[in-house]
Amino acid sequence: MNSDTFRMPAHRTAALAIAAALALAPAVLGASAAHATTDHGRASAVVLRTGLDVSLLNKTVDVPLAVSLNEVQAPRSADRTALSARLDGVAGGRPFSVLRADAASAKATVTARRAEGSVRLVNARLHVPGLPLLSLIEVGTVTADATCEAGRAPAASANVLGAVTVLGKRVTLTAGGPTEVKVPGVGEVRLDLAQRRTTTRTAAATALELRVSVNPLKLNVADVEGTVTLAKATCESPMVPPTGHPAPSHDPAAAVQPQGARNDLAETGGSSATPYIAGAALALVLVGGGAATLARRRRG
Repeated sequence: MNSDTFRMPAHRTAALAIAAALALAPAVLGASAAHATTDHGRASAVVLRTGLDVSLLNKTVDVPLAVSLNEVQAPRSADRTALSARLDGVAGGRPFSVLRADAASAKATVTARRAEGSVRLVNARLHVPGLPLLSLIEVGTVTADATCEAGRAPAASANVLGAVTVLGKRVTLTAGGPTEVKVPGVGEVRLDLAQRRTTTRTAAATALELRVSVNPLKLNVADVEGTVTLAKATCESPMVPPTGHPAPSHDPAAAVQPQGARNDLAETGGSSATPYIAGAALALVLVGGGAATLARRRRG
């Protein structure tokens, strides 16, 4: 009778204690876990990007000329000096030169604390459809750099060095405003020099931005309109990683820790979950001891 009275409650109590301990431990550990997301920043660089519409003499629709040279995103680099394109109805369908240069490089790199994009272009000659012999622009050295470092203000720089020739005309570029070049019977080009933009975490630098409107009337080309970008670099700084150290408390009562508090446990390899795990283990021991005592009484 004693066996029937105490066996089921003892087993039931033990099962409940074990289930509570198993359920409690992961809940406590999960509450003390830290989840962190990191942003390693971004960087990009491009030597040339065009967004042009080419109107043909024998067609009523425009043919887009959207090409890019050495466009990279971190962590990559590229180095090419020539770019050709092919458009149906232009130059008999044969490839034509868009850009040639002695050096054309783009680089984008990202580390845990720094993102950087850079472009360098030397002795470049840019052509558009319908002007196979006359360069849209010729320029000596063009550079663009964007640097974003965690914890520091982003920086951007762009430079155009040496002589600049637009549609066969020698021009002087100024940073105070756009430069416009008009050639009768050919068209006009508007140039914006060295544009730089920065925010708290981003930077962008463009050496030259061209607004093009030409009507060559050659090679079956009636009009070429759109934009051309020479040497552009961008970056976004990485997020500053958290230090992981709590700010010191200025409350005198909070500064006093009793012996065996959480700080002592942390120094010896414990955690905030340790008291709960120890309590669960103690409950299991007590239940096991009670069950053993009951068993001895039953046998007696």
